[in-house]
Amino acid sequence: MSLIKRKTKGEAVFDIINNLGMLLICFVTLYPIWYVLINAFNDGKDAMLGGIYWWPRVFSLENFKAVFDNPGITTAMLLTVAKTLVGVGAHVFFTAMVAYAFSRRELIFGRFYIFLGTITMIFSGGLIPTYLLIRDLHMLDTFAVFIIPVLFSFFDLIIFMTFFREIPDGLDEAARIDGANDWTILVRIVLPVSMPVIATIALFHGVYQWNDYFAGIIYINKESLQPIQTFLYRVVAQSSSNIMTTALQGSAVTKTVTSQSVKLATMVVTTLPIVFAYPFLQRYFVKGMMIGSIKG
Repeated sequence: MSLIKRKTKGEAVFDIINNLGMLLICFVTLYPIWYVLINAFNDGKDAMLGGIYWWPRVFSLENFKAVFDNPGITTAMLLTVAKTLVGVGAHVFFTAMVAYAFSRRELIFGRFYIFLGTITMIFSGGLIPTYLLIRDLHMLDTFAVFIIPVLFSFFDLIIFMTFFREIPDGLDEAARIDGANDWTILVRIVLPVSMPVIATIALFHGVYQWNDYFAGIIYINKESLQPIQTFLYRVVAQSSSNIMTTALQGSAVTKTVTSQSVKLATMVVTTLPIVFAYPFLQRYFVKGMMIGSIKG
C-alpha cells in the first residue's frame, strides 16, 4: 500500500504557480548578467545595431583584448587582487584575535565592551570625520587606506565569538596543562578548527574588498593606486571622457570596439573572479552561516 500522499487539485495548482513564479524571478535576476556577457563577447560595432538578446551575433574577443592591452586596467586589476588578498588575511586574523579575547568568560568588563561595540554597528562618525582621521593618519594615497580602516568589524567579531564559545573547554584546558599560552592556543588550536567561520568571514570581506570603489574615489588621487572597481565606476560615469579614450589607446582593434563594448567587457572581467570563488567556499559558507542558529 502506497504511503505517498496524493496532492489535491489546489495544491497542484499552487505548486505550478509557485514554480512559474520562481522561474520568473530567476530569469529577471539572471538575464541582465547574461545580456552583459553576450554583448561583451560580441563585436562592438555590430552590437551598436542592437537586436542581441540571447547569443552573440558576431563573436569576438577584441573587447577583452582592448581591456587587457591597456596598462592602466591591468595595474588596477593587480592592485585589486593584492588588496583583496592582503585585506582578507589581515581582517580575518585581527578580528579572530579580538574575538578570541571577547569569547573568554573571564574577560573583565566583557559585557561592557560588547555593549560599546554594538553601538558602533548602529552609529558611525560620518564621512567627513572619517576622511579627516584618514588624512591625519597620513594614509591618503597609500595602500594602507584599503586595509587599516576595515581591519576590524564588530559584526564579524560576533560571528567569530559565537563559534569560539562552542569549542569544547577541554581543548583549552588540555593545552594550558601542556604549557600553551593564549597565542599558541589561538594559532594552533582555535583557528585550525574554525575553518567554517573563517571561510565565511573571508568570503564576506573578500567580496567587499573586491567590489569596493568608494575608498578609491574618496582617498586616492594617484592613478597607480586606483582599484579596478574605481576604474570601472569612472568608465561608466564618464564614458566619453579621457578615461575611455585611454582604455582604447595602444590597441590595434579599436576599429571593432566601442566605449560601450569596453564597459561591458570590463564588467565581466571584474565580476567573474569573485563569482568563481563562491563554489570553492560554498560548503564552508553554508556551515558558517548556521553558526548559533541550532542548539543541541
